[in-house]
Amino acid sequence: MMHMSDLMGRAVEEPGTEEGERDAGASSGILRVFGRQLKRFRGRAGLERPEFGSMTGYSASTIAAYEQGRRIPPPKFIDQADELLDAGGVLQEMKEEIARAQYPAFFRDAARLEAEAVELHVYANQAVPGLLQTEEYAQAVFGMMRPPLDEDAIARRVAARLARQEVYGKSPQPLMSFVIDESVLRRPIGGREVLRGQLEHILLAGRKPTVEIQVMSLGSEENAGMAGPFTLIETAEGRRIAYVEVQNVSHVHTERRPVKGLEVKYGILRAQALTPRASLSHVEKLLGEL
Repeated sequence: MMHMSDLMGRAVEEPGTEEGERDAGASSGILRVFGRQLKRFRGRAGLERPEFGSMTGYSASTIAAYEQGRRIPPPKFIDQADELLDAGGVLQEMKEEIARAQYPAFFRDAARLEAEAVELHVYANQAVPGLLQTEEYAQAVFGMMRPPLDEDAIARRVAARLARQEVYGKSPQPLMSFVIDESVLRRPIGGREVLRGQLEHILLAGRKPTVEIQVMSLGSEENAGMAGPFTLIETAEGRRIAYVEVQNVSHVHTERRPVKGLEVKYGILRAQALTPRASLSHVEKLLGEL
């Protein structure tokens, strides 16, 4: 398994950059090194940026951003560039280091990991997980933020949140499980009708063969998740990653020790929660009470 350094987060944001790429930050040395090498090999091949961009399917401005170390190149581009520029593996050898640089702690990075995941496991005790939210519920969540967001910002964030749910259309779909505290399902964020639609949406999602939803009952005397929500992600390469959020700060964990700790906690939470079948029945009961 690939070992990566823990990266501590900053303000949580939603994904929204072109092609899911992220600003890298001027201090990221590996990106500057890669960019210089990319420019050197492109120059040796006698290719201008627009020409090379058309060969790889990227704009000249994106190629410039890669060469200047301002954006993180995706693995597919690195492979293309190494082959097209006859770099002899020099560019490909930096893929692992660039993978480390791809985890600045903004939420859009966690969202990209979601999109690449083969397994997703979510514990929620504050709000319905973003992967399960309806548009109306998401609108209400962002609308109540303080300091308040303007209408354009809310619209962008709602669109970004819903875009994350494209993961359900993947083939094959990732295996997903959710443990949701009952208090979340009773809290009428946006009003009773919004909550009604949200509960109906959860019931539909819970009937998908690749999705399991469990409710942590308010009557449970044991709850291992009092420290707050978190998500566990496994990628197709077998990497296991976790992230946690509190007060708009996100922490991405890639080292085995903290990830293993959250995996153990999630297993305990699943054991303490209602079974998936009992959970859907409980959601139906809550829906009938509205």
